[in-house]
Amino acid sequence: MASSTIARSSSLMAFGTMASRLLGFVKAMVLATAIGVTSSTGADAFAVANLLPNNVYMVLIGGVLSAVLVPQIVQAMTAHDGGTQYVNKLVTIAGVFLMSITLLALAFAPLLIQLYALSWSSAQLALATGFAYWCLPQIFFYGLFNILGEVLNAKKVFGPSSWAPVLNNVVAIVGLGVFIYLFGDDPDGSRAVTDWSSGAIALLAGSATLGVAAQSLILMLAWRRSGLKWRLDFQWRGVGLGKLSKIVGWSLATVLVMQLGGIITTNVSNTASGKGASIAALQYGWLIFMLPYSVLAFSIGTAYFTRLSEWAHVNNLDELRKDVSAALRHIGLAMMGSATVIIVAAPLVAAVIMWGALPRDIASLAVIIILYVIGLPAYGMLFVIQRTYFAFNDTRTPFFFTLVQIVLYVLGSLLMLAIMPVELLAMSQALVFSLATMVQVLVGLIVLRRRIGGLDGRRVLVSYLKLGLAALVTVGVGLLLLNLAGNLLRADSFALTAVLCAAFGVVIAAVFLVLAKLFRADEVDPLFSQLRRRLSRNRT
Repeated sequence: MASSTIARSSSLMAFGTMASRLLGFVKAMVLATAIGVTSSTGADAFAVANLLPNNVYMVLIGGVLSAVLVPQIVQAMTAHDGGTQYVNKLVTIAGVFLMSITLLALAFAPLLIQLYALSWSSAQLALATGFAYWCLPQIFFYGLFNILGEVLNAKKVFGPSSWAPVLNNVVAIVGLGVFIYLFGDDPDGSRAVTDWSSGAIALLAGSATLGVAAQSLILMLAWRRSGLKWRLDFQWRGVGLGKLSKIVGWSLATVLVMQLGGIITTNVSNTASGKGASIAALQYGWLIFMLPYSVLAFSIGTAYFTRLSEWAHVNNLDELRKDVSAALRHIGLAMMGSATVIIVAAPLVAAVIMWGALPRDIASLAVIIILYVIGLPAYGMLFVIQRTYFAFNDTRTPFFFTLVQIVLYVLGSLLMLAIMPVELLAMSQALVFSLATMVQVLVGLIVLRRRIGGLDGRRVLVSYLKLGLAALVTVGVGLLLLNLAGNLLRADSFALTAVLCAAFGVVIAAVFLVLAKLFRADEVDPLFSQLRRRLSRNRT
């Protein structure tokens, strides 16, 4: 019964997130048409400006509040009012915190931009700062969306927070369409930083922020329809701020380390701006990397997270270990398969995103995508590891194995800056990130095993070995198919390239699943059982 509930919740989130991410892919394509990707100073300036609120959301909000909200709300829901009073206090505190952070960021926007782009000219810094003033309000709306969504997740209402980003992408795509209509397209990124008017800056960055605001505000309607009653509550006594401050303290330490690391690694990337692949290309590679993670790993893991918090609250380690093992194996299947598909299809994916750009720039993006996604299975495992600690209200331990990854990534990036040609810098950084994440996961697993008394490690390891073998053989088959379809790959038709990309994705995914079945990876059995049931129904 519990497994079917998780399956339904995961499916609902997966479909919503898939729709959102597919639209996000379309948005990325339109943005690439509007301002370019590789060797585009304008695209790099916008990428840095849009990086600031996203950093706060992914690290400060996504880390601190996820670590605090779900476990605390799950515990509070045992109260006579179902946790309503406690939730209102927490949401009010978080709202005040978010507004304060947003206003501070706006006040220090020029300094923040300069911190991330020390090597840029004054003109490029000014352009990025102009974008930042329009982008930074996203901090508040990203945080609001995260807070409302986490409370709904704690209530086991998973759908709205997965579907709301669809509105975000629709608004952003419309804004980009208007931008191209008014200011023209620039797929090669040849528009100089001095060619940007205040209206172009406001439309490009402002429409991005408007989309984020729309997804947050529509989630408030979902609260009401879910039976949640919310009001501002500034009576914070009794909310347990002393306990929360200890939890948040370590999360803030993690934030500080990640932000310092991000400043260094982004500056390394930005030394290549205008000369080759730089921060914009890395963000596009990250977008592709995050597509399967957000659709599959996040959906599976989030559904498990609420249960992990419940098991941790009652100290039922036996059930918790079972769910951790199941989450690692199912996310492993999803991430290994996704990485395999993306590695094979990367040249086509890059061509679709950067249609009309120079071949060398498209090739650079394809390599970045491949080097990112080799770390996708490890990144999926990391989600489970972190959320298991969060279930115990432990943000101290994740700080230390995150520190390992940041130190390795920073040192590796600086080494690449010293030894690599500037044209290969972004590619080498993508590889360093993947390798550092693998080490981080290894450390996290060792420590977690001691924390909960085991991980069902033999079963998890055997599962990953089987899936890894299936992935290697599938990549070989995929490369052979790409070679046979060489003439088609050089087609001048965008529609044909897009169709080929989708077709390759489907074929490679099918080959991977069949091989995983042949190698007796148990995690694929439910998929084939469901397929057999559907085929049987169709025959009758």
